[in-house]
Amino acid sequence: MHTHTITALPDIPYATPKLSSSRENLIRAGDHLWRVQDAAGRILGHLRIAAEPLGLRFRAERLHLASGAFRLIGEFWTADEAVQTLRYLR
Repeated sequence: MHTHTITALPDIPYATPKLSSSRENLIRAGDHLWRVQDAAGRILGHLRIAAEPLGLRFRAERLHLASGAFRLIGEFWTADEAVQTLRYLR
């Protein structure tokens, strides 16, 4: 009897997405995760890249401090749309 061992491939970090606006800055927080900071240095939320069959999606998330879990605000086709959502939901 022959058995196959499946090994997981390592996560490959994505390049930091380019934003069309200079109102926010992205600070890497993981291979697929960035903190979204405004010009004053306040953290507005997080941007996460998720690979899906139709392409990359950009998730706007907020950290829920009480639970320590991220809460999904929305999922978008561009980083600009995701960051814009965090900008207006303060």
